[in-house]
Amino acid sequence: MGRHRPTRTRRRGGYAVTLPNDASRDQVRAADPDVSVWVTANAGSGKTKVLTDRVARLLLAGTPPARILCLTYTRAAAAEMQLRLFERLGEWAMLADGALSQRLVEMGLEPGAIDAEARARARRLFARALETPGGLKIQTIHSFCAALLRRFPRTR
Repeated sequence: MGRHRPTRTRRRGGYAVTLPNDASRDQVRAADPDVSVWVTANAGSGKTKVLTDRVARLLLAGTPPARILCLTYTRAAAAEMQLRLFERLGEWAMLADGALSQRLVEMGLEPGAIDAEARARARRLFARALETPGGLKIQTIHSFCAALLRRFPRTR
């Protein structure tokens, strides 16, 4: 995932912006919803963070929560991803402007694109995700396939 360098901090627009180190640059690129990626890595390497970042960025870009489907191999991974995503969205709803801007930059958004409206959108995501009928679809491949089979029962 790249060489490890210390994280740098730069002042922009009245708040401190911490730029990701080289190791997390690959994760930021993988979380970009505008590109297709295949994420494979060892346990504890940050796959769940990358996928959580990707879903958060999709939501920030205006994708309706009901149009996002995240598939994992295990129920534990699905539960962990859902927990992390809701923790993040809940945190965004409560953070001060500077801290929220910093979190968005760390996730890969351009500092110049983070204005009052972008922060307001980020703060509304928690309620929007909670109010989505059926909730966010973060599930195992098996449960997704089972749901498909239930929707199209076999007939004779």
